[in-house]
Amino acid sequence: MAVTGWMESLRTAQKTALLQDGRRKVHYLFPDGKEMAEEYDEKTSELLVRKWRVKSAVGAMGQWQLEVGEPAPLGAGNLEPELIKESNANPIFMRKDTKMSFQWRIRNLPYPKDVYSVCVDQKERCIIVRTTNKKYYKKFSIPDLDRHQLPLDDALLSFAHANCTLIISYQKPKEVVVAESELQKELKKIKTAHSNDGDCKTQ
Repeated sequence: MAVTGWMESLRTAQKTALLQDGRRKVHYLFPDGKEMAEEYDEKTSELLVRKWRVKSAVGAMGQWQLEVGEPAPLGAGNLEPELIKESNANPIFMRKDTKMSFQWRIRNLPYPKDVYSVCVDQKERCIIVRTTNKKYYKKFSIPDLDRHQLPLDDALLSFAHANCTLIISYQKPKEVVVAESELQKELKKIKTAHSNDGDCKTQ
């Protein structure tokens, strides 16, 4: 089962953990050299940040690529290329999950809700966002479903619009919810260092 395969790779990865500023920070080093860093709210275990880093063909470490969390304020590379003249600002795309849903927010989209179309593209395994006025277009995947090799379901997709922000939600399949719960149990087994303890402890 694909979910079991992903969970096994998480279990066998070399992990270090650090508690800092109310966040539990976990670093994963996989056998192929890939790195994943996650940050969880210490009290709620809510995922706040997930990012990846891979080595280049010559073995140099690449830049961290953000998967979940808010882009850095100066991270101009994370801004969408489309310029919305009416708001005089570029749309800003970010992912911020809840316990039961994958969720994305696209800021600086001032149009009314009925202008937006949000749907699943089964062939490309992605979500497509477009506007009837052709001012905005975006497609993005759900890496979690790809890692678990789970299908995309249009029925699990919904969206809302408020305060110039489009909020897209995709209800997590039960397999993902169970896997995330199991992961939290695994992470609690790691001896966690505090920020003033020096180096992180390694599982």
